[in-house]
Amino acid sequence: MSKIGKMRMVQPNKKYGQHFLKDKSVVERIVSLIKLNHSSQKLIEIGPGTGALTSALIPDFIDTLSCIEVDERCVEFLEENYPELQGKIFFEDFLKTNLSSLLIPSATIVGNFPYNISSQIIFKVIDYREQIPLMVGMFQKEVAERITAGHGNKDYGILSVLTQLYYDAEIAFHIAPGAFNPPPKVNSSVLVLKRKEVFPEVNHAIISRLVKAGFNQRRKMLRNPYKGILPSEILQEPFFQQRAEQLSVQDYIELSQRVENL
Repeated sequence: MSKIGKMRMVQPNKKYGQHFLKDKSVVERIVSLIKLNHSSQKLIEIGPGTGALTSALIPDFIDTLSCIEVDERCVEFLEENYPELQGKIFFEDFLKTNLSSLLIPSATIVGNFPYNISSQIIFKVIDYREQIPLMVGMFQKEVAERITAGHGNKDYGILSVLTQLYYDAEIAFHIAPGAFNPPPKVNSSVLVLKRKEVFPEVNHAIISRLVKAGFNQRRKMLRNPYKGILPSEILQEPFFQQRAEQLSVQDYIELSQRVENL
C-alpha cells in the first residue's frame, strides 16, 4: 500500500486535537527555520502525526532525530512507512514524558503542536530550559501573540513573562486554516524561541508565584494579589498601584529579587 493510501486511513482524532499539516510549502519554511537556527546535538519532534514534517526532517537529521507521539495509529503508520525511524519513536504523552535522558546534552524541540496543550508544552520547555536552546513550533495565532506580547498589551500575561525570561520569542510567519487536515477554526503561527545567552538572576519559583498571582487578578492593583507575599508597608508604595500587565519582564525580575532578599 502506498504512503498516501495508508495516510488516508489515519483520520485526525479530536481527542488529541489533531490537525495534520498538509501544505508542503509550510513544511519547507519550517525546516528552513530549523536548519538556520539548530545547533543542538539532538532534534525532538512532538506529535509527528502522519509525518508531513518528519519526512522532511529525515534527510538532514535522521541521525539525531527522535519523535514523541501519543497516538498509537500514527506510531504504526510512521514505523511502517519510514523504516529509518525504527527505535526513534517514543509512544508517549509528551507532557508526561521524563525528558532528562532524551535531552542530554541538549535538544531542539519542533512540532505542529496540538493547540489544546500548547501552553503546557511551553511551560515544560521552560522547565527544561537548560537543555533546550531552541524551539520551532506551530501554535494557534492567538497563543503565539500572547507569548510574544510586550507589557501594556492586552495579550501580555503569564505565558509572555515566563517565556521571555529565558527565550527571545518571535513569530516567523502565519498560516491559514487550509494548510491543515481538517482545517482548524483558527489561524496558526510558527513561533521561534531562541534561548537567551544569559539567564536573569532570579529564583524561578518566586518569580513564577509573583507573575501568576498578579495576572490571576489582572484587573486589580498589585497591592491586592501580593497580600501575604510582601509586607503591607511595602505594598503602600506607588509601584504597587500598577496592574500586572503594566510591569515589564525586567520589572518582574527586579521585584522577585526584592522578595528573595526580604
